Amino acid sequence: MRLILWIASQAVTTPSATDTLFGIVAGSQRCVQSCVPSFVAVGRKMIFTTQLFLFGFLPLTFLVYVAVPARSRNAWLAISSYVFYGWWRPEYCALLAAMTVFNYWCGARIVRSEKPEAKKFFVSLSVIGSLSLLGFFKYGGMLTVWTNTVAELFVSPSAGNTVIPIIEVLLPIGISFYTFQAISYTVDLYRGRASEAQNLISFAAYIAMFPQLIAGPIVRYEWIADELRERRHGADKVLLGLRFLALGLAKKVLLADTFALAVPLAFNTQAPSFEEAWTGVLSYTLQIYFDFSAYSDMAVGLGLFFGFSFPQNFDSPYKSRSITEFWRRWHMTLSSWLRDYLYIPLGGNRKGAIRTYVNLMIVMVLGGLWHGASIAFVLWGAWHGALLAVERASRNLHPSRWLPPVAAIGLTQLLVIVGWVPFRAESWTGTTRILNVMFLTLPSGSWAFTGLSPWMVWLIPFGFLLCWFLPNTWELLERGDNVGYMRDFLLLAVSIAVVLANQASPFLYFQF
Repeated sequence: MRLILWIASQAVTTPSATDTLFGIVAGSQRCVQSCVPSFVAVGRKMIFTTQLFLFGFLPLTFLVYVAVPARSRNAWLAISSYVFYGWWRPEYCALLAAMTVFNYWCGARIVRSEKPEAKKFFVSLSVIGSLSLLGFFKYGGMLTVWTNTVAELFVSPSAGNTVIPIIEVLLPIGISFYTFQAISYTVDLYRGRASEAQNLISFAAYIAMFPQLIAGPIVRYEWIADELRERRHGADKVLLGLRFLALGLAKKVLLADTFALAVPLAFNTQAPSFEEAWTGVLSYTLQIYFDFSAYSDMAVGLGLFFGFSFPQNFDSPYKSRSITEFWRRWHMTLSSWLRDYLYIPLGGNRKGAIRTYVNLMIVMVLGGLWHGASIAFVLWGAWHGALLAVERASRNLHPSRWLPPVAAIGLTQLLVIVGWVPFRAESWTGTTRILNVMFLTLPSGSWAFTGLSPWMVWLIPFGFLLCWFLPNTWELLERGDNVGYMRDFLLLAVSIAVVLANQASPFLYFQF
């Protein structure tokens, strides 16, 4: 009770509460920790599948949100989101706040500047400044390693030293996502596609909103600008949000975490057999599918709790008949962001065939680098960029265009599976080792793996059947039948039992 009274007293203050946001965050974190000590032992990271989040943070946040006046709800969302983010590493709240204030100020200058040159200057400042912060934290270490490698070709370092000091920076969780959101705000203001944020508190709530802060979807300001000003609440939204949450939680703890058990067979083994390589890679293919789908569902559900309608981010991508279709279905908000803020400004397909193929490669390689500072992500991006270029160049001659639907889906699935190898292997050596075993060796004839139950092998076909034939979450929830309600709440109960029995594992997209 003292937690609710203390936070409510902070949340209902005037908009000047922004000036004391950091003190409120620090104080409320200490207060929550003192009130729910039994949950703190679960772990430092605040993730959706922990007891801390499900039984501590979420209900408290929602109860206070309902209790405070409507004018203070954005302030409370911003405060609680900073607590959520700061639970991992409190010092990175300052980085999140700096990104927020900087882009809010740039946006205000864009709106108030009368000269086109001034508007262009401030939007460029926003993009360059935001990407510079992202670049330092995400790619600073990689660039110093590469620079040192080149320098050592000309200068021999002394024993135990390097020619160029290597920067070691802990990657702030979620920085790739909130950076892209901040950039979309200023660019859309410059393009005249969005209106200026009502105030800094509202903008802070948009950037830091905890349901999608860590791993998306990448929500553009224009999509929820009206809801940040005034939004509808009701039991129907909360119920729908709970169903999204239930299905997402079930995908994570019942499916994704189960398939994760077999992934080390391929990626953590120095010399995997043919069977181990395929089992591990196929398991990862299913793990990342259900893991990311789970987070996307839970983010949408949590947004509905607080009156927000987030966009669909995952539309049965393994049902795709081509790589082009795959990218319309997988991480849809990232794909559309790369299209609108990178591919089209580069010229898109308006400057001839060769330039189109080059643009596709640039976008996909940069999309790969967005996922991580590793040559493996560059390989993954280049693989998909090449596939997209080949599809576009061959047009109706491409096999995926004239094959029967089942065969086209199978071919696309195989190409996607090959791409997941460098994505997960994270090195050139690991990628080539696994691909060689998968495609250039013969089966050993043994499907019995040490430390893995035999039923895991049979679970893989079941997983693909779910991906190919089961309606996705959005399709399932379009039906309001009683059977659907019973299914979702049964899944929620089973999933919570699993959460109580096991230690939570982070979502895969947290690392990006």
